[in-house]
Amino acid sequence: MLKSYLHKDLIEAGCDEAGRGCLAGPVYAAAVILPKKFKNNLLNDSKKLSEKNRFELREVIIKEAVDYAIIAIDHTTIDSINILNASILGMQEAVRKLKIKPEHLLIDGNRFKPFDNFNYTTVIKGDGIYMSIAAASILAKTERDLYMQTLHQQYPNYGWDKNMGYPTAFHREALLINGPTPFHRTTFKVKPKQLQLEII
Repeated sequence: MLKSYLHKDLIEAGCDEAGRGCLAGPVYAAAVILPKKFKNNLLNDSKKLSEKNRFELREVIIKEAVDYAIIAIDHTTIDSINILNASILGMQEAVRKLKIKPEHLLIDGNRFKPFDNFNYTTVIKGDGIYMSIAAASILAKTERDLYMQTLHQQYPNYGWDKNMGYPTAFHREALLINGPTPFHRTTFKVKPKQLQLEII
């Protein structure tokens, strides 16, 4: 089971993002404050869970969290400030959206920027260590997946209902054949020599 907190006596919010490595769509970020006594044996890094388990946990987190917030940073902002800064901005804005002000932030990864006088700790692979970060990863991932499935209805040629905008061979091949959509990130380049057709 993952750890419940880093600082027992502080209100902690876990923060994570989803969609950083995608060719299309926004990056989503979430901040989650869980009850100190929250326990769930299934809770883990969203990448290690099945889609079914992610959406089941999403409902548990939404119901039982002390507070949570989810933010999307669109592809034009990503192209303007780069994906790292967009991911950090998303986590910062998610924290600002919380109704309860946390006293400490647990940030997935090793890069973040100070803001609004919040104390924070970066944790490499934190979504597999702390419950609050794992919960944030699940909310960000599921919210983004729902959005990309909606976009898939407008642009069905890219397989976004399955690849969610990530650079699978199918997605890259579709880009070469159909060209980019208005939702593709222009600063992400696809090299044709890397292509290999894949059925998804």
